[in-house]
Amino acid sequence: MQNLLQSDIFSHIPDMRYTPRWAVLLMDLLLCCLAYVISFAIGSSVFTYGTEFLALTLWQQMLAVMLVQTLCFWLFHSYSGIIRFSTFVDIVKVLLAVLSCGAIVLVVNMIVLVMSEGEVKLFLNTIPAIYCPLAFILLFCLRVGVKTIYDTVIQHTGQRRRVLIYGTKAAGLAIAKMLRSSGSYNEYVPKGFITDGKDIRSYSIQGLPIYVKNEDLIPMMQRKNIRDVIVSPIKMKEINPAVDLDIFLKNDIRILTTPSFSSWKQDDESQMRVGRIESIQIEDLLERPTISINTENVSGILSDQVVMITGAAGSIGSELVRQTLRFNPAMVVLFEQAESPLHDLKLELTDHYANANIVAHIGDLRDKRALEQAFKDYRPDVVFHAGAYKHVPLMEEFPNEAIRANVLGTKNIADLAVEYGTKRFVMISTDKAVNPTNVMGASKRIAEIYVQSLYRKISASDPQCTRFITTRFGNVLGSNGSVIPYFKKQIAQGGPVTVTHPDIIRFFMTIQEACTLVMEAATLGNGGEIFVFDMGHQVKILDLAKNMIRLAGYRPDVDIPIVFTGLRPGEKLYEEVLNRKETTLPTENEKIKIARVREEDYDKVNPVIERLIETARKESPMQTVAQMKQIVPEYKSKNSIYEQLDR
Repeated sequence: MQNLLQSDIFSHIPDMRYTPRWAVLLMDLLLCCLAYVISFAIGSSVFTYGTEFLALTLWQQMLAVMLVQTLCFWLFHSYSGIIRFSTFVDIVKVLLAVLSCGAIVLVVNMIVLVMSEGEVKLFLNTIPAIYCPLAFILLFCLRVGVKTIYDTVIQHTGQRRRVLIYGTKAAGLAIAKMLRSSGSYNEYVPKGFITDGKDIRSYSIQGLPIYVKNEDLIPMMQRKNIRDVIVSPIKMKEINPAVDLDIFLKNDIRILTTPSFSSWKQDDESQMRVGRIESIQIEDLLERPTISINTENVSGILSDQVVMITGAAGSIGSELVRQTLRFNPAMVVLFEQAESPLHDLKLELTDHYANANIVAHIGDLRDKRALEQAFKDYRPDVVFHAGAYKHVPLMEEFPNEAIRANVLGTKNIADLAVEYGTKRFVMISTDKAVNPTNVMGASKRIAEIYVQSLYRKISASDPQCTRFITTRFGNVLGSNGSVIPYFKKQIAQGGPVTVTHPDIIRFFMTIQEACTLVMEAATLGNGGEIFVFDMGHQVKILDLAKNMIRLAGYRPDVDIPIVFTGLRPGEKLYEEVLNRKETTLPTENEKIKIARVREEDYDKVNPVIERLIETARKESPMQTVAQMKQIVPEYKSKNSIYEQLDR
């Protein structure tokens, strides 16, 4: 029987068209006729009193009752539902239609009896009393029978994937119900639930067994050929995905999720369908609990203020723009060199923030005169400086450009912020500035040194001067050029996935999380601080690649190969953010700490940095890097041609 069901004989059944409404009505009436015949046979043989007064024969009675029943079916639209997708509502409609018919027949019968002064009646009163429950049972059995047969056939035709649902609360039950009721509109058939609770395997929900997430779960799934697990969006928030879903990833079980319940829609026949089911993303596994910040403090520095954001069309800059707009600034100035991304961002923001005052300004941080024009035109109260060159291998190849963009650009905008009375200047730095091993990290460290020393210089004579605040964090999930989009592209192309080194590890943070903490740091800073963020646990890039392959439904090194390419110039195995207790001070936000770093004298640092900028304009990259190492003594090159300078 199992082989018969899995053959292609029944493969057309999921694609069958709906039975027309007139056909459903006809089937219902035929069953009602059968119910009335049975009712008449029982009623006239058991209850013989008064049969001599009947004015109608059996067939006349049945015709009259069917006319009334048809009217009741029409009133309650009991035939409008799709039989194989029948729900509780459909059953209630059938019940009401049958009871209404019985009530009408009894009322008419009583009226005729009264008008004939007890000499004539149309029906035995006992017959409608028998007819109603009997007709309902037959109509109920029709719907349940068709639904059961249909579900049984399509669940064994081999066209649907067997799946377990992680969670036994309302969200999990809703997914199971929708999967079962949506029939051929999805490729999954639920085979049970998974619970984190105690051993309740003897229980079931909706007729489906409950399995405990323990060492026996995976062997059971393999025996039953279950290769998928669905986790509801609500369940994802209740668990630690990286830990609680690891058992499935390691055993090549595909992890799926659904859109939020609010996106589930009704089709034309008012039959609920489940939303689009898709694999969870690697960001879901790496994401951490939602960060709470003091929105009143953030509103206090951004509301009704002119805010300028450099690098506004980049991944970090654009998210800073979106979060800034939540606090109703007087104006947001999008300062960006890249024309097309800036144009796209402006169109997006115009659609979503129609009433906001958003100005797109094309400019280059290295061009001080053009930058000064922007300060003259807009007089920003707050500057978020996110514009920079950030790709390690490229900056290792072009150190002069790294100095011009990351050091000269920062110096230009910092000096103008002081000159034009900007209240707060927030610089976005990187964990690669800590004990740098590459040009990019060292250039950002030099930019940090400049803005810190500048603040110490001006604050000594003017306590109300521009507050310079620096923030450091690690890799951002999904940012432009980050490893995750690169891995996704490689997997989509069938591999191989390239990892530089089997032991390389990195910190990761979502774009939203990073920018939220930047906002909070802006309110905490009194000036001159370098804030470092709690980046959580470091992630092994090899494990990241393997999990991304598994989430895509493939097996690492079987379906998609992983190839090691060697560390790139300037790349190191481990990143640091100085978030250890002995090198940081706490703040009122446990996710943000203040780095203890050496303080520099502006009068000594400024001439050295200006010479470095001049060298980057005129001299060779080797001379530029040599000067960088003098400014940042802890800068030791790794896997780079500049290692010779360290010797």
